[in-house]
Amino acid sequence: MPRVCVLLACCLISTAFTRAADEPFRPEAGKFPPLEKALSYRGELVFVDHANRRGSVRIPGEGTYFRNAPHPFALLPYAVVRYHGAPADLRDIPLGTLLHIRAYLPPDPATSSVPVLPVDNKNKTAGYSGKGVAPAENHLLLLEDEPSHCQREGLVWKLKEVEVKNREGMLIATCEPKQGGNTKATEEKLTFDAATRFWRGRECLGIDELIADGAWPADGKKALGGQAVLLGITWKPTPDGIFTRFHVSDIWLDDASMQRAAQNQTETHKTFIRTRWMPAWIDAVEYGKFGRATVTATLFGGMDAALYADFKKGVTANMNGAEATLKHAGGGYGPAHMASKGTLLDVTTPTGDIPLGSSGIQIRFDTDLIIEGIRPGRVVRVRPSNWPLVNLPREEYVGDSSNPEDRFPTPTIFPKY
Repeated sequence: MPRVCVLLACCLISTAFTRAADEPFRPEAGKFPPLEKALSYRGELVFVDHANRRGSVRIPGEGTYFRNAPHPFALLPYAVVRYHGAPADLRDIPLGTLLHIRAYLPPDPATSSVPVLPVDNKNKTAGYSGKGVAPAENHLLLLEDEPSHCQREGLVWKLKEVEVKNREGMLIATCEPKQGGNTKATEEKLTFDAATRFWRGRECLGIDELIADGAWPADGKKALGGQAVLLGITWKPTPDGIFTRFHVSDIWLDDASMQRAAQNQTETHKTFIRTRWMPAWIDAVEYGKFGRATVTATLFGGMDAALYADFKKGVTANMNGAEATLKHAGGGYGPAHMASKGTLLDVTTPTGDIPLGSSGIQIRFDTDLIIEGIRPGRVVRVRPSNWPLVNLPREEYVGDSSNPEDRFPTPTIFPKY
């Protein structure tokens, strides 16, 4: 690979694998893994299998980015997904979005929905792609886009200079702590074009409007004085032999515009969860007579507070078994068909430190007919009675969950013409 390509690689595109502990970490069943044990890396979303909560990212390495093969990943059942600073499902994130990842080794390699790799795979070199494009840590606890990552870490992008030619060009910017500090941030070069969206308050602007306002030049360079913004970052093919330079898809110019984007995404996600039910796992089951049982479960985290507020003492509810991909079991006649019905005896609010992936909220659920899928350590979905009761598309449920291959429909799912 030409030496100039290596020199043009910047801090943003560095593989920069980080983890507090050197040893790869494998989560245990029934325990939320510590975030500090996760491997941290970035990648461009290039494939999504939303029904099975998996996909692929292209990870920047030491070599020619466009040659890097898509790297498969799977979301842990309790994974937190954030888009535009709000809870999200994998289906909400557009292809091409640059994502920040915290991941571990597969909890159970035998049932992994993506390839299981040697534990030291992140140190291996892959041809022109170089080193670090396929880590074995491919089971994700956290998946977030650039603005979500910056908000969680207390960062902002500061625009230093823009150069415009034919309604496209280059931005020079730094990503640094919002509250300032002594660390000198590294300048990054990012491209933009006429498709880049500029968000201001409730408005969505184009580059022509920024030029008309005099904020950006119609042609040439202009200093921007460190204007603080949040960026949406993607990748697009770049000319001139520069293999890894990222592209700005969106710029949020003020807090009001980012809050509005987060509000829109929050409402999308709330509607989604209310039709698919809240995921949780079973902590304990106290068995009674003739199928009666009292179930203790922990609700998974990362959701909007309004969803958790619907879990109240005395509320009637349904609880159904689910697979590790969060697919409902026995959903052919609707998720409630085989679900256990009962009442929430108690809802315990969290205290102390809550690990990422957990809401910290425990429920005690009483039912007079417990189903097979509700056992300690198993994943379930829970529906308070005020949530809508709907049927789900075929790809989002399994049969009785006894056959692991049922998780992923074969070509027989398609009709024969």
